[in-house]
Amino acid sequence: MAIPPPPSVPPGSPPGQVPATASSPGGGAPPALHAASLRRAFGPMVAVADASLALAPGSVTALVGPNGSGKTTLLLMLAGLLTPDAGEIRVHGMTYAEHGPDARRRVGWMPDTFGTWDSLTCTEVLTTFGAAYRLPAEVARERALGLLQTVHLAEYATAPAHVLSRGQKQRLGMARALIHAPGVLLLDEPASGLDPRSRVDLRRLVRSLADSGVAVLVSSHVLVELDEMVDDAVFINRGATVVGSPAPAMARWRLTTLDAAALTSWASSVNLPLAADPDEAPVLPGAPSAGTFVVSLPDESQAAALLRDAVRAGVPISRMSPAGGRLEQTYLAMETDRR
Repeated sequence: MAIPPPPSVPPGSPPGQVPATASSPGGGAPPALHAASLRRAFGPMVAVADASLALAPGSVTALVGPNGSGKTTLLLMLAGLLTPDAGEIRVHGMTYAEHGPDARRRVGWMPDTFGTWDSLTCTEVLTTFGAAYRLPAEVARERALGLLQTVHLAEYATAPAHVLSRGQKQRLGMARALIHAPGVLLLDEPASGLDPRSRVDLRRLVRSLADSGVAVLVSSHVLVELDEMVDDAVFINRGATVVGSPAPAMARWRLTTLDAAALTSWASSVNLPLAADPDEAPVLPGAPSAGTFVVSLPDESQAAALLRDAVRAGVPISRMSPAGGRLEQTYLAMETDRR
């Protein structure tokens, strides 16, 4: 099923009226969603202190941070479900305060736990949300059936929601977030409870949505999976987004050798600092001289040169790979709190 693109004018706008759009800093297309200096406290506890971000149309952005860093509170504000104490949010140039329903129609929201009306069928769940977005009944039903096909729940179209497993409810939650063809999609731990095949399907669906022009923001702790689908990342810590979070200047690589002594001796001769890999025990049982090490290198060309030179020196390298993806290495390089 092809996900229909968002309308150029929000439903309910007078004919010919196009919402104002914010100009992008670089002079290109304006962001689909722009948030500046958001703050939200619950009594004395400040959940979000200072968060800013911009989502470009047709992009997938990761929202990364430790537990308690304010990710879900930030997402609720971006979805228009929680009013910030300070700061501004614009969706395609509109604010929730000024444009209310029209701004919310541009945003799809999928929480980490999908609550359902268990007595309703899957189709009824989706058409009910379609009605909430003022979709005509026939349009809502057509989209509901198409989305159930997309998330591989077509066989449950007439089944009550209470028969679904947790993973199936997550997939229904994705369909619910898409029922009104939003231009911005906010996902909070969307892969929670999904089996491996469904996780792959999710990544493909997210990328296809971005290809159709949707701006997607994904919050997840599974950084390896995020690495495979995102174009950009926003890091948040202690309730504040980290301004400028480039990948670490030195990326870590994992080297596995059949002869640890040969590798360490060669590394010493070329002044290459090696460290034992704290995450892996020596590999290949029965080969006590085998071992796994980590090394920090500035880029992939240096990694290729290291592998070439080690092999030429007769060091039996059996495997070389990044010790974590871009997001993981950047996250681990940050000073983060566990809350």
